[in-house]
Amino acid sequence: MIPDKTIEDLISKHTTLEKELSSGSIDKKVFAEKSKEYSVLNDVIGDAKKYISYKSEKLELQKILEDKGSDEELKKMAEKELSDLEVENEKNEKKLKLFLLPKDEADKKDAIIEIRAGTGGLEASLFAADLFKMYEKVSHKKKWLVELISISRSEAGGLKEVIASIKGNNIYSTLKYESGVHRVQRVPDTETQGRVHTSAATVAVLPEAEEVDLKINESDLRVDVFRSGGPGGQSVNTTDSAVRITHIPTGLSVSQQDEKSQHKNKAKGMKILRARLYELERLRIDQERSKDRKSKIGTGDRSERIRTYNFPQGRVTDHRINLTLHKLEDFLEGEAFDEMIESLTLQAQEESLGNLN
Repeated sequence: MIPDKTIEDLISKHTTLEKELSSGSIDKKVFAEKSKEYSVLNDVIGDAKKYISYKSEKLELQKILEDKGSDEELKKMAEKELSDLEVENEKNEKKLKLFLLPKDEADKKDAIIEIRAGTGGLEASLFAADLFKMYEKVSHKKKWLVELISISRSEAGGLKEVIASIKGNNIYSTLKYESGVHRVQRVPDTETQGRVHTSAATVAVLPEAEEVDLKINESDLRVDVFRSGGPGGQSVNTTDSAVRITHIPTGLSVSQQDEKSQHKNKAKGMKILRARLYELERLRIDQERSKDRKSKIGTGDRSERIRTYNFPQGRVTDHRINLTLHKLEDFLEGEAFDEMIESLTLQAQEESLGNLN
């Protein structure tokens, strides 16, 4: 049960905002903020009012049922109304609980995605490239902007590692469940016997942190510059433009050499480092808050096998929610991606609601 006072406060807040917005006496910046807040409350205000009136309506119907003078037809109608009312109240309560769940501020942020080939040699790097193409297709469909930060290629079009920034609306909330080990089972092009091989790639999705989110002291950084190295030990350019940034307190280190400018490489390196430090701090806070709770979804454990892509059977399985979609090709084209994400989000919400009870 949600305390009536909590719901009454929501209704009161909505009423206050309505009066303020219609007064015409608030400046544009405040008006925009309050309009957004009002719009968010609008989504649940009807449910909130019904939740408050539920007890009194239930009491009235129970009086009819308990009244010995009531005729049978009236009692039947009251019984049906009471049943419908209880079902509606359960739905309202669930929706309001979801609304009242603590919001993750990172959900609205852009994201940095890091994909690395794991076990499986060349086949693992080809799978890493397939995953990156999948996220590019998803981004294209959603009109998100993908910007490459760094890329390391292997033979035959594979990727040893790729790091990219993805910008748009609510990126992190959509992609955060992708962190972990992705496993592929298929017959490689180089396999002459037709045997199925198992390879893997790791995906890390980090909320992109702004300077206001995280203060990094220059004194905590060690910046080393060196000459960019190309394939076979070749020099990509003749200046010391490559940068390695080490955060001394945590030992986190980022190297960047894709750009010919040392300044640009340092800026890209700082973007990655800031995101990793921000995520590290978020995980620390989450662990402190939920020492007694363990969620299978969104734990941020990148060593955990989360999904298997089985080509011979044309299926993709998410092991955290035991969901199998028999449309692997569609999934890799970004077509069935939302179906998976919606199921993961719903399960995460159910877990959060369970923790409230």
